[in-house]
Amino acid sequence: MKKFFPIYVRGPLIFFGFFGLIEFFVDSGNRPAFVKYPIIILILFVFLVIQIAVEYMVSAVNNLIYHITPEDKRNAFVAEDVVPLTQRKWFKRLMKRLTRSEPVENNALLLLDHNYDGIRELDNKLPPWWLYLFYGGIIFGAFYLVRYEILGADDQEAEFSKEMAQATIDIAEYRRHAPDLMDEESVTQLTDGPSLDKGKAIFQTNCAACHRADGGGQIGPNLTDDHWIFGGDIRNLFHTITNGGRDGKGMVSWKGTLKPTQIQQAASYILSLQGTHPKDPKAPDGDLWVRPEAKASMDKPTVK
Repeated sequence: MKKFFPIYVRGPLIFFGFFGLIEFFVDSGNRPAFVKYPIIILILFVFLVIQIAVEYMVSAVNNLIYHITPEDKRNAFVAEDVVPLTQRKWFKRLMKRLTRSEPVENNALLLLDHNYDGIRELDNKLPPWWLYLFYGGIIFGAFYLVRYEILGADDQEAEFSKEMAQATIDIAEYRRHAPDLMDEESVTQLTDGPSLDKGKAIFQTNCAACHRADGGGQIGPNLTDDHWIFGGDIRNLFHTITNGGRDGKGMVSWKGTLKPTQIQQAASYILSLQGTHPKDPKAPDGDLWVRPEAKASMDKPTVK
């Protein structure tokens, strides 16, 4: 390798090859690996130092071998180094196997009887590399025919559809276990003490100015009665807090301030205020809220 590539080509090629392998094998998402994991910069620096040290050692060994080699063999080594790549023995043997070319001196032995206005034709053999590609194409076509046309394996369109369906399932599963990707369709009401305490702290900090600390209502509506403007279950509250209330006069959107988990905690705490009795509560706003399951039981006909 040293004879084929000078140091100014070999050095960057090895270093950036190592750098590319790190980027390929280290999972860093949409960021470069050395940016996400600064330790990689140290690894690259150590590799560069080792690479320079190895180059110096190899150069020193070659220099030592050159000086201890007898004069006649030394000249042979020097002559071999200056021989072009295409003139080296191993390269000629390789090209001979790949092309089966005949020397120009043997053209007379390859001439066919055809003669077109003095133009003669040579009977050269097809290059092996071309034949290997041709036979490989035939074998590939046979496997392709059996796999997709006879055995009915999935084609690209079917594979894409299956992968997209699986990706939809994976995304839904990921969202289910990733609280900060929660939406109004996947949110659930929290009832444990620690979550409600966190929701209370969020409510006191962000909501009490309009709804009062006890939820009795001031500028905003009373949150302790059964009347709601946009619905009174966890999904409705999550949607309202996230996107805001009525245009021009309702509550602002909190999605830019609070995370989905915080909105879930605040909404759960608000629902825990149902049935409490704040001092001087504000008059009801909105419509009387009946839970869907309770409404369904009321609408169900009574059998006598």
